[in-house]
Amino acid sequence: MTVTTDTATARAGQSVPPPGPPARESWVRERVQRLRTGDFGALPVILGLVVISLVFQIANQRFLSPQNLSNLSLQIASTGVIALGIVFVLIIGEIDLSAGSVSGITSASMVVLSINQGWPPVLAIVLAVVFGAAIGLFHGFIFTKLGVPSFVLTLGGLLAWQGGQLLVLGNQGTINIPYDGAIASLANTTLPAWIGYVIAFVYAAAAFGGTVLTAGRRRERGLTVRPLTGGLVRAGVITVLIVAATTVFARWHGIPLSLIIFVGLVVLVDLLLRGTTFGRKLFAVGGNAEAARRAGIQVGTVKVIAFTIASSLAAFGGVLAASRLFAVNQASGGSDILLNAIAAAVIGGTSLFGGRGTAYSALLGMLVIGAVSNGMDLLNQTSAVKYVITGAVLVAAVVIDSLARRGRAASGR
Repeated sequence: MTVTTDTATARAGQSVPPPGPPARESWVRERVQRLRTGDFGALPVILGLVVISLVFQIANQRFLSPQNLSNLSLQIASTGVIALGIVFVLIIGEIDLSAGSVSGITSASMVVLSINQGWPPVLAIVLAVVFGAAIGLFHGFIFTKLGVPSFVLTLGGLLAWQGGQLLVLGNQGTINIPYDGAIASLANTTLPAWIGYVIAFVYAAAAFGGTVLTAGRRRERGLTVRPLTGGLVRAGVITVLIVAATTVFARWHGIPLSLIIFVGLVVLVDLLLRGTTFGRKLFAVGGNAEAARRAGIQVGTVKVIAFTIASSLAAFGGVLAASRLFAVNQASGGSDILLNAIAAAVIGGTSLFGGRGTAYSALLGMLVIGAVSNGMDLLNQTSAVKYVITGAVLVAAVVIDSLARRGRAASGR
């Protein structure tokens, strides 16, 4: 009979050294293995964004100009915040069709309180977000306690909150916002370049330090330590992008405040999803709700919180939209805002099947949709062409997601 070294050592009365942490594979090998199994991550949308930018730059030399990029950032901020909320609902495998209407009724409530009733603008903004959170809490309660499908529930919410918006605005129809007020300043303020460089430095220090600290803690506890290369490369690339964007915006009027708010929310949501217990519970519920329930996770509570966060971000997105347009009217929150928000989350890499998604998917997806719309405007194309191209990109993203899901299932990931 063959005796292993550890067994022989134990029989000889010698102590067996404790096993070390599990072996880890290199970052490059890990990425190659993921690509082989169909887990493309954000690679397709990044490559698509590069191709879109090159095509429109060749067609019109103004596309990558500082002025146009600044306009593009203003165009995507408000809908991007709404898309960030949609990510939460998609991760749990549900849908929220009321986000656009929620942004409309909450922004309408904000301007009525601020302009008609004379409330302080900051207080009106806070109450608008709280109103949005209450709507999301209501949706989540009905969904979890009564079992109404999220599609039907939020479709009814879309219609109901749209009607509520008309009631709030009343006969006025349109309420204008003062150009020099606090609300208007959110989307119409630019900041000096040094603030962008400071943000890049702070982010780099926090990201690099956090990656090394997390690896050290996992090593001390005998857990698998993921390769540092991935986290360091990711932090380095994002830092370079922040510096590059700051340099470009500095050549125009400065860094748009609304863009900083949007990107700041993306970073905070990313930390929430990847670095907190709630984030892990969210992915667990989206991956397999029954397994999460048997593991002791309060599935209903997690879903209620997801809907609440989604509606809160939708409300704040409506505030940014009102700030940019200097007004709220009966069409606010309507048109293609909801479709663009959902499309952005999906195009950016959030799975429609639940269990997979990142905060950066909202940012990347909105960049793709915004770039297509902005480029078509520069080429004087009609809305019909923009809708066709955006729809084609969305279908391509869903196809990639389906293929990736099938590949992960085949490989057991």
